[in-house]
Amino acid sequence: MKKHALAVARALLWPGLFFACLTAVGTGLASGAPAVAFNTTYLLLAAALAVLERLMPYERQWLASDDQLLPDLLHTVLTKGFVQVVVLMTAVIGVADVLAAEGGVWWPRAWPLALQVTLGLLVAEFGLYWAHRLSHEWPILWRFHAVHHSVERLWFFNTGRFHVVDTVVSLAFGQILLMLAGAPRDVVIWTGAATAFIGILTHCNVDMRTGWLDYVFNTPRLHRWHHSRNPEEGNSNYGENLMIFDLLFGTFLRPERRSPVNIGIDGPMPRGFLGQLAQPFQRDGSEGLVAEPSVGRPSPP
Repeated sequence: MKKHALAVARALLWPGLFFACLTAVGTGLASGAPAVAFNTTYLLLAAALAVLERLMPYERQWLASDDQLLPDLLHTVLTKGFVQVVVLMTAVIGVADVLAAEGGVWWPRAWPLALQVTLGLLVAEFGLYWAHRLSHEWPILWRFHAVHHSVERLWFFNTGRFHVVDTVVSLAFGQILLMLAGAPRDVVIWTGAATAFIGILTHCNVDMRTGWLDYVFNTPRLHRWHHSRNPEEGNSNYGENLMIFDLLFGTFLRPERRSPVNIGIDGPMPRGFLGQLAQPFQRDGSEGLVAEPSVGRPSPP
């Protein structure tokens, strides 16, 4: 009975946490305080994952310190805090308001909000997928993306470990499409919130069972394969939120075997924050995982 209850809990964790967070953001939007609702919910989710990682870790080896707590925090504050939330999202929402005042472009504003948000996720995902894929296939972009892949363990705290240039490229690809389509403010907010929640859930070191959800959403199970040192495994599962484009373009990978524990990159990466910011501009750059578009594709499991 106890074993069965644990299995049920593992199956319910991902969808339960995700939809609980969406509900909280919806409450904040209804009350006119979306920023407060999102930030509070995100911090509570992070706290819950910190506890769950200790209670039911997927990899116990990843509980050990990697001495990257400060660099991970500074990357998160700079890229996810300042660049993403303060600069880019403010600009995107501002443009969305202007387009709304002018009647938008082609956005189906008569649709129910849930359908509009679903469309928003699909539109943004197309840009995010290609930004992520090109960051693996183009060496110049990989230099910046390698900062994220240099982690040697996956846990909730290094979710936001991205070079600032990598973050700008990714958001530009996704958010520009939403702006061009004329997505209204609420859709932009919902899309951004869902991306943040899925991102931290994807990176967490919690033993969750996601089953068929792997074919719809980006999940921890899929993302662990994406962090493999093996290019045939790491150059896969590029979806930020949804897996539809990985399925369509042949980059979806979901083996039944356990994902590798030894993750990271083969090239150099400084241990300090400032060194990591400067590394992509060095002559030696960063190695590992880069593949030409015609090679390095994952084989069917």
